[in-house]
Amino acid sequence: MDADRPGFDDALAAFADGVIGGGLSPQAAALITQAGLLHDRPHEALPLLELARAVAPRHPAPLISLYRFYFYGHQLAQARAVGEDALAIARTALGPNFGDEPPSDEAARHDAAVRFYLFTLKGLAYLNLRLGVLEDAHLLLHELRRLDPQDRVGGALLSHVLAHYEDGADSGMGDLPSAYPVRGWSGAGR
Repeated sequence: MDADRPGFDDALAAFADGVIGGGLSPQAAALITQAGLLHDRPHEALPLLELARAVAPRHPAPLISLYRFYFYGHQLAQARAVGEDALAIARTALGPNFGDEPPSDEAARHDAAVRFYLFTLKGLAYLNLRLGVLEDAHLLLHELRRLDPQDRVGGALLSHVLAHYEDGADSGMGDLPSAYPVRGWSGAGR
């Protein structure tokens, strides 16, 4: 992380606080809440979520809300686009040197900003898998494995699913053979 930039520690702390819901303006929070009450009317909820994002463009909460809106609405390409924006924002918050070396195991387990980044990588890998963009899924899982070698966010299972899928087995995302571990990168991916 780039602690040499003026105000970097404060910006990173604010982002990490935002990942767990802090620091969101009352206006953006109200828009997200109002959109949540309109779950049965997505055509009315979406403009509220987009407005919340415009009000708080660098805050993770509107992105998380938009991502969920699209994901649970089975609009996976749109969810992927929001996920890519979230990854870019997290990357900026973590600094230009983030990822040169994997974060510590402690950071992968407890640092909200690092975990947000890792979970976003995992989510994007999943979306690319579901959308059939397997090369991108591989790249994202490779990066996740590099940054999270202890598999603190559970990306290895997704890597096993991708390998299983590519081996010509069940083309759906159904049951894994019992030989696959539930946790860990051992034997995962290629």
